[in-house]
Amino acid sequence: MRIEQLQAFIAITETGNFGQAAKKCGVTQSTISRQIQSLEQDLGLPLFHRSAQAKLTLGGEKLLPRAQKICQEWSKASQECSDLIAGKQPELCIAAIHSVCAHYLPPILQQFCLDYPQVQLRVTALGSDRALKVLRDGLIDVAIVMNNRFLTASAEIELAVLYEEQVDVLMAANHPLSKLDQVPPLELVKYPQVVFKDGYGMQRLVQDWFDNQNVQIKTAMELNTLDAFRGVIRQGEMVALLPHKALIDSYNDPTLAIRPISQVNRTLGINQQEELNSVLTRQVVMVTTRDRLMIPPIAHFYQLVKDMGKTSERLTSQLVSQ
Repeated sequence: MRIEQLQAFIAITETGNFGQAAKKCGVTQSTISRQIQSLEQDLGLPLFHRSAQAKLTLGGEKLLPRAQKICQEWSKASQECSDLIAGKQPELCIAAIHSVCAHYLPPILQQFCLDYPQVQLRVTALGSDRALKVLRDGLIDVAIVMNNRFLTASAEIELAVLYEEQVDVLMAANHPLSKLDQVPPLELVKYPQVVFKDGYGMQRLVQDWFDNQNVQIKTAMELNTLDAFRGVIRQGEMVALLPHKALIDSYNDPTLAIRPISQVNRTLGINQQEELNSVLTRQVVMVTTRDRLMIPPIAHFYQLVKDMGKTSERLTSQLVSQ
């Protein structure tokens, strides 16, 4: 059974004969006849009394209300798909990690609103793992997160690397480590750590990094907002490993200090030319699905993020230098 057969059936009931139905459907009368014959074969009973006026049989009367509902739903579905292709969607849903929401996305969001004023943007700050889960569940259109190849390695996933940034140490301004220009990894483990909650990519990145140094992290607290990190850190000897963009608002805070992690750890007594695996960075990526990139507003936003990356990086550098 095909939708064209049901449409032909309804057209005959509306016009009263096969010839007028053919004109309404834009096909020949023989085509209409073949469609009805095929439909009758599928159903196993006649739909019309063959007479001067096409009159419904009992089977035709049973089929008519169902056929009308099917064709109405088909029409709605076709229109909705056409609207998608034309970019007529009511909203665009984005999930991104907190620092991206604060310092990377704003100029891009403004530009998108100018380009697609009829599309409402919905932006949610989420941890990387959670953002990728809601993307897989179809609740958002685009996720901007820390890369996690275990969650993005799928045939339907489209991924663009946006940038890679260094992870530094956030501490109170009067913290003992603030006297150092760079913080050796083994000095970090002497102090309690504030980390992101489970489900955030940064927690996993920091834990894996300490494991690679063969040292045990002293986790004192788990948080999920940058304001909370700053508030706790400025109170005492706790430290936190945070990426560059998450620290932008901390550079000009006199109660806080930021130091890079030393790339050569001389406290181990090894050759000074031998570097430990102490460089800690995170890669930020944009993720969507291939089918979503066929929708103009989503494809446009995706391209804006890629094209405006350099501009956003320049704005970030200006903020840090002020």
